[in-house]
Amino acid sequence: MAVDCIIEDDRWAEIEALAEIATNAALERLGLEPSVFEISVLACDDARITALNGDFRDKPTSTNVLSWPSQERGAVVAGEMPILPQVGPDSELGDIAIAYDTCAREAVAAGKSMRQHTVHLLVHGTLHLLGFDHIRDEDAALMEGLETEILGKLGIPDPYMDETG
Repeated sequence: MAVDCIIEDDRWAEIEALAEIATNAALERLGLEPSVFEISVLACDDARITALNGDFRDKPTSTNVLSWPSQERGAVVAGEMPILPQVGPDSELGDIAIAYDTCAREAVAAGKSMRQHTVHLLVHGTLHLLGFDHIRDEDAALMEGLETEILGKLGIPDPYMDETG
């Protein structure tokens, strides 16, 4: 996997290693060879992600992670697998931006480590690049199930499980 990290916020000390772990795990779970694909990760702050969210989604507010797939791969039928990328001359899957401030706030609020939450968000962003989404309930169930499975293999608890189980 070629993960190109652009670090705009120096607080993202571990981002390169975490991006490799998360993206590789997501691709491997789906039977894709990580070494033949490329992903760019922008490690930024809330001000930058607010501007990106405003520019690309017309939502000028901070968010934890944004993703821009290199091509449309979404599932046609709700709850079905999207069309996964084929190895070819264009092996770029797309771009992910992740905001330190929001990620740190969410980790504290959820009682999780910054590392665990960051890996979760990077797995989530990678799945978006692969065509997974959570707008329709059936698609959300598929995506969340994959996230939980991938994170479990990395020793990270189910991010969708509340304290009551």
